[in-house]
Amino acid sequence: MTDTVMIDTVRDALGYGGAETAIVDIDGATVTFEALRWQVDRLGAEFAGCDIGPGDRIAIVVPNGPVAAIGFLAAASYAAAAPLNPKYRESEFAFYLEDLKPALMIVTDDTSEAALAAAEESGVPVASMSGVLGSMTLGVEAEAGVIRRPGPAEPGLFLHTSGTTSRPKLVPILQRNLARSAANIATSLMLEPADRSLNVMPLFHIHGLLAGLLAPLSVGASVVATPGFDAFAFFRLLETFAPTYYTAVPTMHQMVIDRAKRRSERLDCPGLRFIRSSSAALPAQVLVDLEGLFGVPVIEAYGMTEATHQMCTNPLPPGQRKIRSVGLPTGIELSVIDADANAVPVGQAGPIAIRGATVVRGYEANSEATRAAFIGDWFLTGDQGYLDEDGYLFLTGRLKELINRGGEKISPLEVDDALLNHPAVAQAVTFAVPHAKLGEDVAAGVVLEPGAEIDERELTEFVGTRLAAFKVPRTIVFLDELPKGPTGKLQRIGLSERLGIGPW
Repeated sequence: MTDTVMIDTVRDALGYGGAETAIVDIDGATVTFEALRWQVDRLGAEFAGCDIGPGDRIAIVVPNGPVAAIGFLAAASYAAAAPLNPKYRESEFAFYLEDLKPALMIVTDDTSEAALAAAEESGVPVASMSGVLGSMTLGVEAEAGVIRRPGPAEPGLFLHTSGTTSRPKLVPILQRNLARSAANIATSLMLEPADRSLNVMPLFHIHGLLAGLLAPLSVGASVVATPGFDAFAFFRLLETFAPTYYTAVPTMHQMVIDRAKRRSERLDCPGLRFIRSSSAALPAQVLVDLEGLFGVPVIEAYGMTEATHQMCTNPLPPGQRKIRSVGLPTGIELSVIDADANAVPVGQAGPIAIRGATVVRGYEANSEATRAAFIGDWFLTGDQGYLDEDGYLFLTGRLKELINRGGEKISPLEVDDALLNHPAVAQAVTFAVPHAKLGEDVAAGVVLEPGAEIDERELTEFVGTRLAAFKVPRTIVFLDELPKGPTGKLQRIGLSERLGIGPW
């Protein structure tokens, strides 16, 4: 595939899609491909009128839904999009705006006062999208400018890493990264114009932007742009809009399963073709439960921001899918390496390194982090795993999350899986607790199934029949819900302190 830019990838779909539906709002309003193309170009002209073009960043602080999707497509097609979580506090907005230095911030009437106050304090111009869906305007008073479009090597998207253990790092994602990733995902999922994505992922996250929005649009498929994941509304959306797939993080899938157990009505979603999971490891029991609930394949993929989302995925039938694996590389090279950056033998675990057309070249204004992330042209994902004889990747955990108990390395994912095998356990999160002699020890938090009863000793004994003694949690805490970040990921690091457990 030759280098291309995001606007061309989407424009091809916008052109041949014509009067077909591109974006659907949950209130039933729709935007055709023809109207979406017109809308993106109109906003591009307004950016040009403000002397904003390729290389300029446009912060997008808009609640999830069609307007956020259109704002992203326009900003990424004519400048560089920088979507931010609309629920940030003012201090957080101040940090991200200072780091981004955007030429403009797009808002709506629903945007928080915190965002507006931070923009004013930072001196960032603000423009509000208003009007009828598919025919919206920024309402800016500006002279007509020269409309310029970015090239393949110019940035199309700026996102920050999560910053769980350090200051968030700014990731510039190039136009060609976006175009290649959208094409890779669409190919691996066999997406066609007849497909429809139910996008429940946030549109300030790479997962929702690429797998939920850009990949389906790039082939002329449609997207139901929801306000975000809502377990109570989820089944109604499935039945109303008949998507062919949805993609989400494992904690969302677990909530779907939990909600299904509370429903008395029969589930009716005949159009569903598959379910996709990414951005964190999917427990095997959750995959089995999802397939039992929906009767369609559950496809686990491996993605991260610095790889423009997808790196690996399990194939759809008739390809071979392996439970507990995140599948085969898609459009990149992947290697499991040792301390000297040499590939390790099949079946041996080690750090995962990637390179290829969707992998970014580093972090902005952070040469130290960039040097630490690369060995030559190989990017270190921060995960540990192993490859089997067929080239399928199996994750054993985040390197920073591995528990080092007196020199024994324990994968939290393995302990999660053992806990989830108990019928009383609905959700589980394993984490490290500081220990005076061992360095770290193992603890876990669990959410029980509705009406289930089990005590800590019984559950500990159950896990002890499945894992070596040193891997069994020393303590298990029963929780009403698991700690999750804004994108639905489990938060393990620092959990012992937040729960008041240890040091031991």
